[in-house]
Amino acid sequence: MKKVLVMAVHPDDETLGCGGTLLKHKAAGDDLFWLIATDTAKEYGPGTPAVKRRQKEIERVAAAYGFTDTFRLCLPAKSIDIIPVAELITKISAVIEKVKPETVYLPFQGDVHSDHRYFFNAAYSCLKTFRNPFIKTVLMMETISETEFALTLEENTFIPNYFVDISRYFKTKLEIMAVYKNEIQKHPFPRSKKNIEALAIFRGAMANCFYAESFMLLKGIV
Repeated sequence: MKKVLVMAVHPDDETLGCGGTLLKHKAAGDDLFWLIATDTAKEYGPGTPAVKRRQKEIERVAAAYGFTDTFRLCLPAKSIDIIPVAELITKISAVIEKVKPETVYLPFQGDVHSDHRYFFNAAYSCLKTFRNPFIKTVLMMETISETEFALTLEENTFIPNYFVDISRYFKTKLEIMAVYKNEIQKHPFPRSKKNIEALAIFRGAMANCFYAESFMLLKGIV
């Protein structure tokens, strides 16, 4: 049994980026943990309908994946970069030390959303194997609506080199994504069911399967 930690800058990143893979981990008996960096209460104010709705969504999603634990850093959405990097590293490191994950999923470093980029830089600095030898695999996720809109420069291009066949889990991934009602809209909106399926089919064709999720492997120790 592996311990798997997915770091979602915003709730829904975990499902868009590696929802099928998480379900596959769970089916294999792995222990799943969810770190959520931002909190809608910081954006809309505590107790508002939007915050209450998001809390219920998080609870439903956590139950659907069967997360062992969920960690919420409660950082301000769209403003993570106002947090001193040393403070952010301390918060992330505390979660890593508690979970001791073998596998870690991160946002792509070149994502167009500044929250993703800033968080990635802090998170990756927490994954040094000489400090955390239990970490064996580190992967960057492809988060639809963020990754594909990165600058089309070599250093910001998502080039997948690791694929997971999620054909058996894709339907459930879509069902979980539908929990985030305000995040799904009709095509051609990036986070539409049709576009999510299109990406999964495209990555599946690259991996000789029907549906796949793709990643960039940053570290693999065997």
